[in-house]
Amino acid sequence: MTRRLIAGLGNPGSDYRGTRHNIGFMVIERLAERYGIRLGQEKFDSQFANDRVARQPVLLLEPQTYVNKSGEAVGEAVRFYDLETDRTIVVHDDVDLAFGQLRVKRGGGHGGHNGVRDIADAIGRGFVRLRLGVGRPEYGSVRDHVLGTFSHDEEALLEELLDVACDALETLLEDGADEAQNQYNNTHVG
Repeated sequence: MTRRLIAGLGNPGSDYRGTRHNIGFMVIERLAERYGIRLGQEKFDSQFANDRVARQPVLLLEPQTYVNKSGEAVGEAVRFYDLETDRTIVVHDDVDLAFGQLRVKRGGGHGGHNGVRDIADAIGRGFVRLRLGVGRPEYGSVRDHVLGTFSHDEEALLEELLDVACDALETLLEDGADEAQNQYNNTHVG
């Protein structure tokens, strides 16, 4: 079986912990916890682990390059393991989806997400994305919104959202992107 790379996007450091932009990190950490995997290795400007998820060999990756430069870390890991672009799954926040919505997407554009843009520049567009809705702010800047913490109402649903995201990743690994899209693209937590 060929290894899959699952990269969760976020910003390193305690200042960003718990922010909407770090939901990719949160999913990777929840998935690692579910499988008893320790994300303790450092390479590719990332925290990572090589293990198995849903009986599939995976590389779990948390780039430590800040979201907008995620392509550096993901590209380095893809080249090191000589992975095809379609063997990469990127988990990230999406302001164009309401909080609690999930979407699985193969290829396509970056939708204004600078981290996704940077990854596409580094490895091409053929990777799979698990987009997690964090909503668009009614007032104020998108930047402040994604770098802000979850609201009280969002916080109450966050654990369920992380679990559903992990379920979607397991389906992606076991049954492929089409099946994951069929099962999860109409999912809305809350």
